[in-house]
Amino acid sequence: MTLVKFANGQKNQAVNPFFNDVFESILNDSFLSDKLATRVPAVNIGETENEFHVELAVPGLKKDDFKISLDKNVLSVSVEKQAENVEEGKKYSKREYSYNSFVRSFTLPETVDYGKIDAEYTDGILKLNIAKKEEAKFQSREIAVK
Repeated sequence: MTLVKFANGQKNQAVNPFFNDVFESILNDSFLSDKLATRVPAVNIGETENEFHVELAVPGLKKDDFKISLDKNVLSVSVEKQAENVEEGKKYSKREYSYNSFVRSFTLPETVDYGKIDAEYTDGILKLNIAKKEEAKFQSREIAVK
């Protein structure tokens, strides 16, 4: 049997401390984690008696940037936005390209009324309201005991 001694709450110094610091800074870099987290917008999906609600957090866009399509029972929301900033100085030129795109798809259940899907974009939130068919709405009734 081999006993392994751990330093409680301290970094493992078995490897050169320089490597620990480098790996930790790379893996915990907020720039990298922010870039990975912003590739696809966050989504909230809810349901009421009459409809489904889908909300996407997509700040900094315009209504015209969105393309919302329905193919059979798959609802897709996509954005392709390209911006170019050019600054010219004394002896140099600086160009920055910004290209943002994403596609988010949702498979809709059979209970959806495909003719009644509405979209609204306000304050950085894209809200999709998807109506349910009449026969799919919650029906409540009291059942008599015999």
